[in-house]
Amino acid sequence: MSLTPIIPPIVVVMGVCGCGKSLVGRILAERLGCRFVEGDEHHPPANITRMAAGTPLTDEDRAGWLATLARFITAADRSGEGLVLSCSALKRKYRDQLRGVSRRVAFLHLHGDKALIGERMKARSAHFMPTSLIDSQFAALETPGPDEAAWTADVAHPPDAIVTDFLDRLPGLLPAALPTAPTRAEDPA
Repeated sequence: MSLTPIIPPIVVVMGVCGCGKSLVGRILAERLGCRFVEGDEHHPPANITRMAAGTPLTDEDRAGWLATLARFITAADRSGEGLVLSCSALKRKYRDQLRGVSRRVAFLHLHGDKALIGERMKARSAHFMPTSLIDSQFAALETPGPDEAAWTADVAHPPDAIVTDFLDRLPGLLPAALPTAPTRAEDPA
């Protein structure tokens, strides 16, 4: 009998608006062979209207949205599936809510220079988040602590390189005692 690799991780790709969460999240999900959930697609219409008008969201505005995203994580955790989810997750209490009781959640914090992120936001189209909200996003950001199973990547690096570096570090972020599932060795025919 041999052991299969560690149960697939659940990764939240986090950071301020315009840092590349969706792009990096899609690449990471493809490399892990798991589902990607775009957090922005689950905002209620009222939140999108507020942000499109340049109004930062409050904790109360985010509460239902975070609860929805936490349900994706809980479902993946219960089923033993891997998941990559993009979400700003700017505050510790948001990350705690997303993580819930799961021991498989790691955070990939995309961080960069405000000017670079502003340039990227100006270049993108068809997104509801205006560049005027950059300052409020940076003001709300609470950098993940050492106890949060998080790694910070500089968004000045290419997305593929960020994903490769994160995957190299991922085993060290999650508890070493995560269960593995025994598998039956193939019988020689």
